[in-house]
Amino acid sequence: MLKSFDTQLEDCLSDLWRYAWSLTRDRDAADDLLQDCLERALRKRSLWLPVRPLKPWLTTMMLNLYRDDWRRNNRHPLVDLEKAGDIPAPISSAEDRLELQAIWSNVAKLPQEQRDALLLVVSAGLSYAEAAKVLNIPRGTLMSRISRARRKLKSEIDASGLKKIRSIK
Repeated sequence: MLKSFDTQLEDCLSDLWRYAWSLTRDRDAADDLLQDCLERALRKRSLWLPVRPLKPWLTTMMLNLYRDDWRRNNRHPLVDLEKAGDIPAPISSAEDRLELQAIWSNVAKLPQEQRDALLLVVSAGLSYAEAAKVLNIPRGTLMSRISRARRKLKSEIDASGLKKIRSIK
């Protein structure tokens, strides 16, 4: 049995914020995007089907809000070097922070469809099936986009000489 709307909403807030940050790469913009998404979700609550999980519905809404805002403002989501302090990760050294910043810069260079697929799975925490539904593509297409994105990121990291980021435990 699926949880209630409110319970599911509360359960996915951290994943939604992380996904908003991965789209905007700015704390304030991520907060605004999350708030806009939650406001719209609450306003359109009657459109949600209670037999389905809430997170894919919300991530679709968030992605659409982000795209609408990007089109309206014609902004390009690149990492701003002056906002390196906004990277929400427990990074211990300046070298690690620069390394993570370089990786995000490479993520920003990915083709849009690969970046969308990768961020839905990695940042938003959706399953392949849920992410494919959000993007309205077959699961196999999503998996190949993620595979190409990961391959491209790996080759960029290997070519740049960046060390591998350690797993944070």
